[in-house]
Formats: sequence, structure tokens, C-alpha cells
Amino acid sequence: MATLSLCGGRAAVTAGSRLLAASVGHEERNCDELFMYDCSTAEKRLPDDKEEEASAVAAGSDKILASAFSSSGSYFALTDDNKRLILFRTDPVWQCLSVRFVVRRCTALTVTAGEDRIFVADKSGDVYSFLITDPHAKGRLELGHLSMLLHLAISPDDKYIITADRDEKIRISLLGAPHNIVSFCLGHTEFVTQVLVLPSAPDLLMSTSGDQTLKLWEYQKGTEVQSCSLSGRRQQDGNGEHKSFAVSRIAACSDGRHIAVLFDCVPAVHIFHFDAASRQLRLQQEIRLEHRVWDIAFDASSGLWMLQESEEEVILLYRLKEETWQRSLDDGVKRLSNHLRDNWTLMEECRGTESCYRNLYKASYDNMATYLRKKEERILEKQQKKRKEAKGAQQQAKEQTQTLQPATPAS
Repeated sequence: MATLSLCGGRAAVTAGSRLLAASVGHEERNCDELFMYDCSTAEKRLPDDKEEEASAVAAGSDKILASAFSSSGSYFALTDDNKRLILFRTDPVWQCLSVRFVVRRCTALTVTAGEDRIFVADKSGDVYSFLITDPHAKGRLELGHLSMLLHLAISPDDKYIITADRDEKIRISLLGAPHNIVSFCLGHTEFVTQVLVLPSAPDLLMSTSGDQTLKLWEYQKGTEVQSCSLSGRRQQDGNGEHKSFAVSRIAACSDGRHIAVLFDCVPAVHIFHFDAASRQLRLQQEIRLEHRVWDIAFDASSGLWMLQESEEEVILLYRLKEETWQRSLDDGVKRLSNHLRDNWTLMEECRGTESCYRNLYKASYDNMATYLRKKEERILEKQQKKRKEAKGAQQQAKEQTQTLQPATPAS
């Protein structure tokens, strides 16, 4: 899956094993310069002799799994399926600062507001922190779940770390002492895909899930404020059956008034308006598109950028005009689109990929229905056996009767 990240006048697109970064702001210097990085060329871990065979078997494809800008855009970090954490400095030019190794493949990462540490979450449920101030220092284990972690976020004041897992849990912990759990936000009935603290209301948390709901929480108390059902988003699969799709991305503009929601594998984006007075979300508009959208992001002026599966229109920009979100043209969009078209092989391998969430749904079993079906089968088998035995007994009695009858004398 391709991703799009925006911060200030910088844009970063990841696809497969490669990163493409460019300046898209109006006042950025060297606007036409392009930075590209391929994880397949990055430093590789040198295994011990005992681990050499296991490492060869577990080697990944260098696919980028997660990435994020720091709050100012001065740093960018990514992690790949070869268990590398790669840190870049973006100012004044893009430069790779370090390549470090994580214990397991990661699912999400984020950077503290103070830009001093990177936090990464992995498939085993652990969260590790890595220093930015010492770009070669090893990571430190901070906290763990008993389930796969899918996303994490840090509050704007760097006081809380919020982790979301496959078992429907959202845990709020103290960033300075992660073993201290402040609260749990419980209410989702499927895996939690995204968590985001509202910029305009830092005491409120948004979360999305495979249960097709968007929830709003007072996360320090673990209290649900609002739940928006998104179950209307259903599409037909290849067999003509209706399927539900998980929410794959939520993004908020800098003032927190508008929130964009993207469904996995669905060519549409929902935009919600957040009312600060009532502290409620309201669906404002659904933007239907012709092509599948890979990712969404807001720029500094609250424009909504969409990265879509179309070489002709790979980047779309929507802005709010007269209470309606409408297509807009921008020099930065044109520059980034041209860069992506010139390097379309970056995106080609992401086209047509299946949902990354389909294997996360838990299989449900109706044990009672299975028991009743098997019981009915056993009853039928007994009845058939009894009928067969009765028929056999009747046949045997008939044969005995014929044997005992005297022979008729010949005349």
C-alpha cells in the first residue's frame, strides 16, 4: 500500500521499498528537487553464525511498513519488513542520519512533539522508543500488549501514549512511565485501526475500527463521547457478495475542524465537521471518486490531498469553498504529480493489492448450530440403522418360513 505524508511544505510518498520526497510549498527553496531512497540499498544486519540460517529464512522484501514526519517536519522516520528503522533529516536537505534495527516487524510509528524520540509498535504487541538526539542508540522497550498492535499516538503535550490493538482495546499510558496505565477506551467490537488526538481538543481522541464505527473519547477517563456508524459503506466483492471494509485512515486539519475518513479498498472519502461547542462530529460530505484511494493527508492550509491509484491523476486536492469540498489546482500538487508520473514504477507494484485488514477479522463459530446439526445426523443414522435391522429381520423370518413349509407331493 502506498502512503502520503505532508508536513509544512514537504511531501513524502512511500511505495514498496522506496521513498520519494519533494517540496510542495509555495515558498520552498529548490522546489523542483526530488529525494529518493530505496530500502533495498540500506545497511543489512550482520547475523551471528547460529542465526545465519534463520535470518536468511526470515529476510523480508524491504517493503516500507510505516512512516511519519516529526511535528515540525525536520525529521522523517520509516521502518521496513527487514526490521530496520531509518531516520532522515529533512532540513536544509534530505539526509539519512541512521539505520537501526528493531526486534520485530513494526506496524506503526510516531514521533514525540518534542522531536526527541521515535516510538514504534510491532506485531508482537511491544512498543520501543529510539532517541533522535542520539541517532545510533539502541531502542528501549517501553510497554507491551498481549495482542498485535495496529496503531499508536502521542498526546500533543507528550504526556500520554495511546496504543490500539487487534483485540479491540485502546490503552492510555503515561509516556514518562508507560507501566502506569491511566485508562482503557473499550467499546469497539473489532480491531482498532487508527487513533488520533484532535488538534483543537487535545483531551479528545478519535478511533476507527474494523467494526465500521468512528468513536470519540475523553481518553483520560476512558469515556465514550460519541459513536458514528459507518456501516453503510459496503461494496460487492468478486463473487457478488456484499462485504464490509475497515477504516484505513483518518486525518485532521491543523485547526481540528475537519476530519477525513478513508475506507480500505473503497474509492470514496468521508469528511466530518467537528463542532467545538457541542463537541460532536457531523458528517459533512462524501466525496466519491473513480479510482481507489491509497492515502489522504491535510496540508497546512487545510487542503485535503488524496493519493490515488491513477497515473493520470495520481494526486487530487480538495478545498472547502462555500461549505462544499471542491477540486482545486495547486502548483505543489502539479509538481508532486509530475514526480510520481516520472517514477510510476514506484506505484505500479501497489496497484490491485488486497486489503491488509481482511485477515484481522476474527472467525466466529456457532457451536450450538453445529451441535444440533450433528445431533440430527446421529438421530438419522440411528433411525436408518433400525430400519435396516428391521428389514433384515423381516427378510430372515420370511426365509425361515419358506424353509419350514412341507413340500407339495407330486400328483
